[in-house]
Amino acid sequence: MTKERRKITVGLLFGGRSAEHEVSRASAANILRALNSDRYDVYLIGISRDGRWFACDSGNGAGTGSTALTISDEAPEIGLVPGGRGRLVHCDGPTGSDAGSIDVAFPILHGPNGEDGTVQGALELADVSFVGSSVTGSAVAMDKEVSKRLMRDAGLPVVPFLTTTASSRIEYAAAVAALGTPDLFVKPANLGSSVGVSRARSEEEFAASCALAFRYDRKILVEQALNGAREIECSVLEESTGDIRASGLGEIVRASEHGFYSYQAKYIDADGAALHIPADLPLLQARRLQELAVEVFNVLCCEGMARVDFFVQGDEVFVNEANTLPGFTSSSMYPKLWEASGLSQTDLMDKLIAHAFARHERRRALSFG
Repeated sequence: MTKERRKITVGLLFGGRSAEHEVSRASAANILRALNSDRYDVYLIGISRDGRWFACDSGNGAGTGSTALTISDEAPEIGLVPGGRGRLVHCDGPTGSDAGSIDVAFPILHGPNGEDGTVQGALELADVSFVGSSVTGSAVAMDKEVSKRLMRDAGLPVVPFLTTTASSRIEYAAAVAALGTPDLFVKPANLGSSVGVSRARSEEEFAASCALAFRYDRKILVEQALNGAREIECSVLEESTGDIRASGLGEIVRASEHGFYSYQAKYIDADGAALHIPADLPLLQARRLQELAVEVFNVLCCEGMARVDFFVQGDEVFVNEANTLPGFTSSSMYPKLWEASGLSQTDLMDKLIAHAFARHERRRALSFG
């Protein structure tokens, strides 16, 4: 008689104190459906908009066709124990009482306070395995200025850019002179999903764009706009062995009424953009983009997974950014590219979790004394 293997308990963290809260809830619903229920038990940890952690009932619609998980403030509030190897405790009611435990955390948190190394630091202090990049890679990739400087210093092609802060703002004329064009993109330095991003072609538009971006960050990025550039994406996966793979490529083709691939085009307008998989590119250029994606992954200290985004303008290629916790919604490119490359979402979940365990064991083997 064979002994039944114990299921792995996956703590799925979603929501978060971020402008990308809604996207995270949609990503989590998709991941929950993709996790093999024969192998995993799932502990849903919803993080509210004010940063509190809740033990969410698994019967909240996920797995029944729901497009997004929900977070109820009626749920028990919980916390992760530092050094507890995944142990959770209640923060309300009998404070400190046992709230169960997890074997591995899967943070599907987009943007600040989740994708930027903050939650990863808490998970490292808790001494629990977790999916995705650790503190360094998460923080570096999240900050568009820091990541672009590192890529530029490594000889990787990036679009000309400058940064400005709330306390030291740049004028439109100075930005035009520095970047060599009156056509600019303005974006928060530490946010994704195109939240707070807008285009500026005049002094008035630039002022409005900066005001919008400063709603979300104290530091903003100003970039040269590339007219007619194609938007190409590549998914990168690190195996438990440390081997790094690049998927086939996909192209985002936005609808003509959208000036760029905005939040509206990504998540609100069902016809806002089309995903072309595989991207129609010359073979040598496609291979170069895949090689660049792996280089970006290494330069930015990414681990586990990342989606690397490019601009392609004729023969010229520019790295836009790397997302260490890419979207996993039903329309997201990261899982779709792996599916097109022959890796199902269920198998992708297995690989990401296997990497989390292997990385944690390597970390535990280090001496901290």
